[in-house]
Amino acid sequence: MKLAVLISGNGTNLQALIDASRRPGFGASLEVVVCDKPDAFGLERAVSAGIPTEVIGWTSERNASTERLLEILDQYDVEALVLAGFMRILGPAAISRFPNRIINIHPSLLPDFPGYDAIGAALAEGVETTGVTVHFVDEEVDHGPIIAQRTVAVAPDETRESLASRIHEVEHELLPSVVSDFANGRLRPIEPLAT
Repeated sequence: MKLAVLISGNGTNLQALIDASRRPGFGASLEVVVCDKPDAFGLERAVSAGIPTEVIGWTSERNASTERLLEILDQYDVEALVLAGFMRILGPAAISRFPNRIINIHPSLLPDFPGYDAIGAALAEGVETTGVTVHFVDEEVDHGPIIAQRTVAVAPDETRESLASRIHEVEHELLPSVVSDFANGRLRPIEPLAT
């Protein structure tokens, strides 16, 4: 399966996907990495791995930016998208072009704490458990059929940095596993974990 990975920053989840894609049976090839920031370190990760990169200047005209993205994806014959820290909201044209073929990872147990600062929101709420969600993207933010979730306990003395570090460890294991299952036809949405 030909995948595009969309990023906005450091690209640690991208690196996890790159590493996984080199193992037998992964089932997918990373055809292109698309980023909305020309100075994102994730682009260097892609270049080092020999994966083509594209930078798209995302504007407030979300639908126009989405159309430009789709033009790029067409050039690479992409079959599905993985949002790995992509901090933009795709327009409806992308959702309709890739129905149940856009995978996103989010650092909370959705539907809890959607949006930008899920880790900070979990700490502010004082929850004892948070986690990671991988889901299909629909037209709502951090919404859509849930594919996989893993819990992460929140320690009493937790800091944003320590919690983020442990959540990232889970992300780096869960996302490649889900993407491989997806590419190999082994995925089924699940019910959200109770928090």
